[in-house]
Amino acid sequence: MYAAVDLGSNSFRLHIGEPIAGQIHIVRTARDPIRLAAGLGPDNALSEAAVETALRTLRDFSGILRQFHLDAVRVVATNTMRVASNAEAVLPRLEEAIGYPIEIISGEEEGRLIYMGVARALGRRPERRLVIDIGGGSTEVIAAHGDDIHLVESFSIGTHPQSAAYFRGGHISADAFETAVNAARARFEDLADQYREHGWDAVYGSSGTMRAIHEVISRNRLGDGTMSLASLLALRDKLVELGHVDAFDLPGVKRERVIVMTGGLSILIGVMQELGAPAMTAINAGLRLGVLSDLELRATRRDRRDLAIQDCMRRFGVDTQRATRTAAIAKKLFDKLAPQDDGVVHHLLRSAMLHEVGQAISHTGAHKHAAYIVEHADLPGFTAREQRLMSLIVLGQKGNLRKVREVLGVPDLAKAVLALRLAAVFMHARVDADVDAVRLRMKGRIDIETPRGWLNQHPTVAAWFEKEAAAWSDVGVPFSVTT
Repeated sequence: MYAAVDLGSNSFRLHIGEPIAGQIHIVRTARDPIRLAAGLGPDNALSEAAVETALRTLRDFSGILRQFHLDAVRVVATNTMRVASNAEAVLPRLEEAIGYPIEIISGEEEGRLIYMGVARALGRRPERRLVIDIGGGSTEVIAAHGDDIHLVESFSIGTHPQSAAYFRGGHISADAFETAVNAARARFEDLADQYREHGWDAVYGSSGTMRAIHEVISRNRLGDGTMSLASLLALRDKLVELGHVDAFDLPGVKRERVIVMTGGLSILIGVMQELGAPAMTAINAGLRLGVLSDLELRATRRDRRDLAIQDCMRRFGVDTQRATRTAAIAKKLFDKLAPQDDGVVHHLLRSAMLHEVGQAISHTGAHKHAAYIVEHADLPGFTAREQRLMSLIVLGQKGNLRKVREVLGVPDLAKAVLALRLAAVFMHARVDADVDAVRLRMKGRIDIETPRGWLNQHPTVAAWFEKEAAAWSDVGVPFSVTT
């Protein structure tokens, strides 16, 4: 069984699922509408009150997770944590409360995971799809064909800022609604042509806000009773007629959710008008199901991250043979260093595959260019934290080591840096077959032992060893080579 925890801007949600016969069956859910985005102050810092509310919810979720034997748990945070100016200070407290690492995912990664969930729920229909997810702080729009995503964008417009800006105090007027819709359309107009060019056979809405709008429309037979643009406008007219969210008493949505629905409705009308979509279908699938599906893929060795590495290599013209040789040598050397954290080897191998990606920009300082690309490129499946870590390993592949001091303090990461540095040297010197004969230790100091005559067979390696000794000594790590 797998667990997905979604720290959204409107609600924190938890799903526990079990894959059975190609489907993921949800065995436990939990939700707390904590409205985290409302806790952002003028400086975009989360208030202490908002943090305390989040901590209470996460402690409750932790208790639920402990009731199950789980093979993997993934906790993802979305827009509010992306924009919170004090996220770095708050994150350790949240992680302690839930008991698992929290990944602040990019908007594009959020969109991809949303689509994975939608595609999982719909099955293998060979249709062109447009998926729209309106959250508390951002809106993701995905154009895809079957399982293949062609365009994914995250727009910085969500129910909370939309409601706060245009429906202050819960007041609703025709002018305010028109202004809100036009403001939403302005957010989507730059990329509208690309989505229209892709086209679609069906449009799906995947967020809780979409499902709330659908529930109100269908239960109250507004418009034609479906999620058509005409029905959305009928719901808008009803809200304007009532004039205030407190006056809304139609079944289908809780009173405290009406303000969220109102902001979301203005965005939905705006995006559908701008893209030219006359109707859509609300679907009960999205981010959490996508996270569960991704965990299942990782468990079955079909990790999206490896596909992202291959795509990045193709994009920047990386020599696959050289990259593969370097990764293989780095793995052998890393194993000799007896690491304790099994997860670090995956970061090392992926870093090795991308270590020469910077040569697409310039051979001068290629390792610095590579580090920048690895950290900032759009790599599906990776979190910002993972890309930052790989970037540092790549940056440490040559030159002085002062620039990567932050990872050298972690023993297994220091071993990963050493393994990649030596692997790059050995790859260039073509000593792949002779790596097994080298003994390597790193415990407070680095000791390399080579067979008698080995350095004579590989004279360029000796020169590199001298440079390595100077680089490691510069950061206080003795480096010696014996035969």
